[in-house]
Amino acid sequence: MGKKKYKKQLLTSLKSLGKSEYLILKSMTNLMIERELKKNNITFKDGDTFSFKDNIFDYSEDKNVRKLAKLRRQMLKTMNKLVVKNKFKDKEIKFLS
Repeated sequence: MGKKKYKKQLLTSLKSLGKSEYLILKSMTNLMIERELKKNNITFKDGDTFSFKDNIFDYSEDKNVRKLAKLRRQMLKTMNKLVVKNKFKDKEIKFLS
């Protein structure tokens, strides 16, 4: 496999990891909303938004949410290492932002 083809495959892998990371974040948020917000009688109306720090998942009562949070952090760490080790330029990885 040539160097360009190899780099292209790595970028494809990063793109897949980025999509997976997003889906895990979405899933963790939905799980937390379903269980913990309902348990504490917190409701939202259409158009309501809320913000939170990323580490909120580490304090979830739901062990599944905590495990997903750990997996997501490991994925982000791995993705970052791939970017740094292979010296990708910002324009090559703009899909990760």
